[in-house]
Amino acid sequence: MLINEGLAVPRRGSGVYVRQFRPIRRHGSRRLSHEQWGRGQAIWESDTRGRPYTVDDMNIERETAEEAVARVLGGADVWVRRRRYSVDGRPVQLSVSHFPADLVDGTSITREDTGQGGVYARLSDLGHPPAHFSEEVRARMPHPHETVLLDLPAGTPVIVIFRTAYAADGRPLEVNEMILDAASYVLQYDFDA
Repeated sequence: MLINEGLAVPRRGSGVYVRQFRPIRRHGSRRLSHEQWGRGQAIWESDTRGRPYTVDDMNIERETAEEAVARVLGGADVWVRRRRYSVDGRPVQLSVSHFPADLVDGTSITREDTGQGGVYARLSDLGHPPAHFSEEVRARMPHPHETVLLDLPAGTPVIVIFRTAYAADGRPLEVNEMILDAASYVLQYDFDA
């Protein structure tokens, strides 16, 4: 039961061990606020609160978007940023962002280092600051390649977050699909009644 709940990890030939990892508190609205990226801080700094994090397996390419992404962005010609995030040396999230090519061609969004504040600060520099976000959240069991990339113990589900960033005029700026190790996160959303 502990293994299936992600609280214990079996090690072949050695035994079963308590999973030693303090969950990341992901505050949905705080991390995406203009106050965070507008001050030149990465949105991950809101989540990790001083814990060391890294980004690796970075891949940036111009591609033809799949139908669902093309429908949201209003076109199939996109720049795609694929990456993996680790906290405290442990992989916790895979992320794939799609941006309309006509909007970000020739900008630092198409390079590894986007500069302070990340892609949202760069979109703001282009005159299209994100003004609204929409996130869909669901859980599922991981695909085999996700299990490997996130180093997931057997029975650990993932959380899938599908986020769209919009400009004030309603133009979609980014579609981002994130795959999170469910045992590594607490998702927090605050809103008024």
